[in-house]
Amino acid sequence: MAAPPASATPRSPPPPPPPPFAAGDGPDRPAEKSGTACEDRSAESLDRLLPPVGAGRSPRKRTTSQCKSEPPLLRTSKRTIYTAGRPPWYNEHGTQSKEAFAIGLGGGSASGKTTVARMIIEALDVPWVVLLSMDSFYKLLDMKIFVDTDSDIRLVRRLRRDISERGRDIEGVIKQYNKFVKPAFDQYIQPTMRVADIVVPRGSGNTVAIDLIVQHVHSQLEERKLRWDMAALASAHQCHPLPRTLSVLKSTPQVRGMHTIIRDKETSRDEFIFYSKRLMRLLIEHALSFLPFQDCVVQTPQGQDYAGKCYAGKQITGVSILRAGETMEPALRAVCKDVRIGTILIQTNQLTGEPELHYLRLPKDISDDHVILMDCTVSTGAAAMMAVRVLLDHDVPEDKIFLLSLLMAEMGVHSVAYAFPRVRIITTAVDKRVNDLFRIIPGIGNFGDRYFGTDAVPDGSDEEEVASTS
Repeated sequence: MAAPPASATPRSPPPPPPPPFAAGDGPDRPAEKSGTACEDRSAESLDRLLPPVGAGRSPRKRTTSQCKSEPPLLRTSKRTIYTAGRPPWYNEHGTQSKEAFAIGLGGGSASGKTTVARMIIEALDVPWVVLLSMDSFYKLLDMKIFVDTDSDIRLVRRLRRDISERGRDIEGVIKQYNKFVKPAFDQYIQPTMRVADIVVPRGSGNTVAIDLIVQHVHSQLEERKLRWDMAALASAHQCHPLPRTLSVLKSTPQVRGMHTIIRDKETSRDEFIFYSKRLMRLLIEHALSFLPFQDCVVQTPQGQDYAGKCYAGKQITGVSILRAGETMEPALRAVCKDVRIGTILIQTNQLTGEPELHYLRLPKDISDDHVILMDCTVSTGAAAMMAVRVLLDHDVPEDKIFLLSLLMAEMGVHSVAYAFPRVRIITTAVDKRVNDLFRIIPGIGNFGDRYFGTDAVPDGSDEEEVASTS
């Protein structure tokens, strides 16, 4: 279990792996199925030997670190947390500064390890917690927990599971337990209790121990907590020339006239929408010119050959950063037939100032596509950087990502370009400054409120810059 998820590097050589069935959960030998009705009665009688458990507790399911059949989310008692992509704690270089807080949890077969882990996760109720169920842990951990459950209870649980779920008979289960599981536990698992930081007697029934673990993890996470360093982002690239990966739509009188209209605070909502859509269409058309093209020859209706160009990629996918980014979707659909669309919702935690991924929906097999990432305004670049990270985690090559925005601040341009030097950045205008609240100056105001006609926040600031820190 790790919070936030990140790979840990062993600081000492790993010990040799234990022999098969060390934890008692390895592959079991096949057994003949017989006496189904008798086995059902045996399972029912075994239930009465187990200690009482809380009503409504779901049966144990094996949990793996990667599961294609389930969505990338973690459900706790209070909320659903989308875990696709990396956690949002990054510095101005686009790298994660802190390692994960890793907890190792061991115990005998059927001791309740997974249940204890799930109870800890539910009690923590923090994002970016991942439960990894593995046969062995050979990495240095921040906390080592041993779940100590009475051997008789563990045997009863194993009997019930193997009889009801695997079709074994009592004799076969006990024979395997005595020959493989118990000796392996006594030799390899039980001795690890001496090196555990915390021993949890009675497993999931020991709520006091679980509460103490949760309190300690909370304190450790608080010590490791990072703040998105806006000051570092603002000062990191002052006086630097704009990056070569930036392309700004040519400021013709027409483009500048449309900017004048949408920047004017007196512009009505209808006109704001109309001219914003015109700019979006021009921006999309401009961005498509950076896609790879190859030579091709077609025949005209007059029977003549025409040497032209055709798109050399596999497919184009649009991904909008909610909520303002979705306003650019119609312009993309208007010029790209049958384009696929994905969405990402990133908002800033008002208490911590950190961007958080709240929702993610991407088309399947996106890794081979050219991805047009859309957000209407980019001030600090925090949300844009996180969205790029999500795409990279879904195996989209960096040089196939195009970040499109109607208006950007120089600070956001530099931040994204410095962290991801191969991402193409395309916009209609770049403003030089952001104010103390990291809002674009002179800016465009709250694009989402002006476009959707919703009430603005009290200071009239751009919601996308506040809620998305972008």
